[in-house]
Amino acid sequence: MLVLIGLFFIGFIAGSLNTLAGGGSLLSLPILIFLGLPAPVANATNRIAIFLQNIFSVSGFYSKGVVVYPFNVWMGISAFLGCIIGASMAVDISEELFNTILGIVIVSAVIYMAINPMKYINKKEDTSKKATITSVIIFFFIGIYGGFIQAGVGYLVIMALTLVNGFSLVKTNSIKVFVALTYTLMALGIFIYHGLVNWEYGIPLALGNATGGWLSSRWSVNKGDKWIRYFVMITATAFAIKLFFYSS
Repeated sequence: MLVLIGLFFIGFIAGSLNTLAGGGSLLSLPILIFLGLPAPVANATNRIAIFLQNIFSVSGFYSKGVVVYPFNVWMGISAFLGCIIGASMAVDISEELFNTILGIVIVSAVIYMAINPMKYINKKEDTSKKATITSVIIFFFIGIYGGFIQAGVGYLVIMALTLVNGFSLVKTNSIKVFVALTYTLMALGIFIYHGLVNWEYGIPLALGNATGGWLSSRWSVNKGDKWIRYFVMITATAFAIKLFFYSS
């Protein structure tokens, strides 16, 4: 019982991180592995939480009037198609490959946040045909990665939408949770088909993720870009330090 309660609270934190910035799976995935789940099973089980979390996150942004339509739909379709490839690859993911990719992603995210290239670029919001097509292509590959391992995908989405389309972080996060909901539906279906999901751990984790996603989606709209950016930088740095000491 204590394990299930603990998973709920871990899910709450992870859901809040995933909605506000990214990297929640960098917390929930190691916990699932620590509880004895093989990496492929932990990777699959985490998708229950991601799926339920993003249902509530999308609803939270919608309740605040933050919806970027039809742009979010095009990105969702592209990521959905890419996810078919990524999730199929993830069925037999090894512990070593998992940790290697996780390390590369978090280091890249920290470097990006430290440099903060957007402060040097005065870019207005751009949803032109060229910018939209560019993002559609990028999101296909984001879908492959998201289907494959998920952890850190939020940072990739933030980089894509801010650098290519110039969206505010509030709008970026609303698009991010919609896209994640879309492709996670496919990933979860593939993992369930292969019998990789541990429902006993996945359900309490998912309930925590959903609660964190709902509350943080509504909170982030009121706080605006400044506080979200600080939150992203702090969490990314914390994850990088944790990863460094874990690897050593």
